[in-house]
Amino acid sequence: MGQAQGQPARSARCIALVGPYLSGKTTLLEAILARTGTIKRQGTVGAGNTVGDASDEARHHGMSVELNAATVEFLGDTFTFLDCPGSIEFQADAANVLAACDAAVVVCEPDAKKVPALQLILKQLEDQGIPHFLFLNKIDKAEARVRDIVPMLQPASTVPLVLRQVPIWESGIVTGFIDLALERAHVYREHAPSEVIDIPDALSSREQEARFSMLEQLADYDDELMEQLLEDVPPPRDKVFDDLATDLREGMICPVLLGSADNGNGIVRLLKALRHEAPFVDAAAERLGVADAPSCAFVMKTIHTPHAGKLSLARILAGTFSDGDAVYGGEADERIAGTFDVLGQEAVKRGPAKPGDTVAFGRLESVKTGDTLSAEKAALASVGPGAVSEPVFGLALAAKDKKDEVKLTAGLAKIIEEDPSISIAHDQDMGQMVLWGQGEMHLRVALERLIRKYGAAAETYPRQIPYKETIRKSVEVRGRHKKQSGGHGQFGDVVLAIKPQPRGEGFAFSETITGGVVPKNYIPSVEHGVQDYLHSGPLGFPVVDVAVCLTDGSYHSVDSSDMAFRQAGRLAMSEGLPQCQPVLLEPIMAVEIAVPSEATPRVNSIVSSHRGQILGFDARSGWPGWDVVQAHIPEAEIQNLIVELRSATAGVGTFQAKPDHLAELVGKAADQVLSHRRDRAA
Repeated sequence: MGQAQGQPARSARCIALVGPYLSGKTTLLEAILARTGTIKRQGTVGAGNTVGDASDEARHHGMSVELNAATVEFLGDTFTFLDCPGSIEFQADAANVLAACDAAVVVCEPDAKKVPALQLILKQLEDQGIPHFLFLNKIDKAEARVRDIVPMLQPASTVPLVLRQVPIWESGIVTGFIDLALERAHVYREHAPSEVIDIPDALSSREQEARFSMLEQLADYDDELMEQLLEDVPPPRDKVFDDLATDLREGMICPVLLGSADNGNGIVRLLKALRHEAPFVDAAAERLGVADAPSCAFVMKTIHTPHAGKLSLARILAGTFSDGDAVYGGEADERIAGTFDVLGQEAVKRGPAKPGDTVAFGRLESVKTGDTLSAEKAALASVGPGAVSEPVFGLALAAKDKKDEVKLTAGLAKIIEEDPSISIAHDQDMGQMVLWGQGEMHLRVALERLIRKYGAAAETYPRQIPYKETIRKSVEVRGRHKKQSGGHGQFGDVVLAIKPQPRGEGFAFSETITGGVVPKNYIPSVEHGVQDYLHSGPLGFPVVDVAVCLTDGSYHSVDSSDMAFRQAGRLAMSEGLPQCQPVLLEPIMAVEIAVPSEATPRVNSIVSSHRGQILGFDARSGWPGWDVVQAHIPEAEIQNLIVELRSATAGVGTFQAKPDHLAELVGKAADQVLSHRRDRAA
């Protein structure tokens, strides 16, 4: 039951610890490290002495803000646990590593309010076909019975949640559990292995009821087991364990285990379940389509360290990788400068990495997160990079000190290497650099890390919105540029007909010159002069949707020139456009908002409060209990939209936005934009 067919002696396994924010993943990792003897004493998040969350930013904010890895030995088997942040703002780390994991442990509290966040995580695992357990943490603080908690959590999962244990309660305190597969009772011992006892008589009927319910769920996928239940024949224990392992690996069930990571309870039972039931690396390689590759390593995470330089955390899916080996698949061919085991923030040199191992490769400068590496140039395999979440929050930024601009740019490049869900956009029109990410806290942590690791301090401010302006009426105007200053003078004279274009038509230039009153070789210069002015119209913004026709003019055989006619075109526009009833245009975004259905009415109110227009809503495809709201919202109103959405949806709401059209902005909102523009220009 333990060893995968055709697998060499029990290869190391890689297990992701995922779950909603504050569910106790880092504490669970700490408990696992203590139980396996990897560390001498279990630390706590509150005391700031855990192996995970050891960065300054994590400890300052009291939350996981990055992936933490730790490798342990348990009963002769090797496991690397990847503790993934629970906050939706930092979940890109989980998205990057899950593909190459053998299984996941979803850590969850017995709390109905966490169901939407739990659904986000379970959906991701189900979509990728990753076997997963649910570890019901903080069971000692549960206010409801487990028989009620599991049905409460079931809507978050599309596969059955199969309860594997029932708690033993004494005077309102959980003192142990009954394992339904083993049919054994265990009493907890604080920070020590539990003690096996006889099943209490008072719980015998409850145990039989819960065990039969578990077997019924397994029998849905096993006709032989179904017959045994119908005939009231007790199935062999090995048969039950085989079914549990098979159904887990094939993604047909999600087993539920109980415990308290704070107290170190339920940890050994979880480890034994992983040891007996989690698949080995060959299953992950097959799922990822690289089972036949002679060598293959998937880069899960990029880490820049002060001492070891750049490290690439990678899962070995096939072949062996050693210090000094050439690797292919990045932007350039490189050699590994050391292989390392990772324990939290520490990297320890090790020997060759075999299939199943999760290790860090040293100094692969061109390799990035999501790359697939091979030791054979002619046999490159590819897992394919994970999906990167669309950014939902942006801040304009600049170096606090001009002399630090190069340092800022280099530091940001490394921050983005470590976290591809952060990006930089250079807006040439607005003259600003915008840092994009998954939320306000996400960017705050990135900027803190930028100062700590790279000594680059940045000033941030709300990003400028690319307003435009247009005109409402037509006018005909003359522009004459005449200048005499000894020798050749300057002379250009044009008559322009200016009129509005339909929205979205852009700029159009034409001419109806007859009789050569403006020589044809000067006409392009007139157009250039017109466009010069359109960069900043009467209201101070770029002008769009305007048609200009050169209808008349005059020239001087000596003093006329390209420059003179260019200036004449600009003068005509500067005089004519203010007469055309200029009006401000603001960019409108097409927005898709995804939220749990019960939050849809609140979201509709949020959209309206942001001057948005609701276009409709529908059920979110593939997401039971979720809606997608379609709306048009001004770009100026989207800056803090994500903050309000998450507040209204227990942290799970999100949106995607793309430019749709420009709309006239008038009244008080327009006055505020123009006033701000004047203040900036002063």
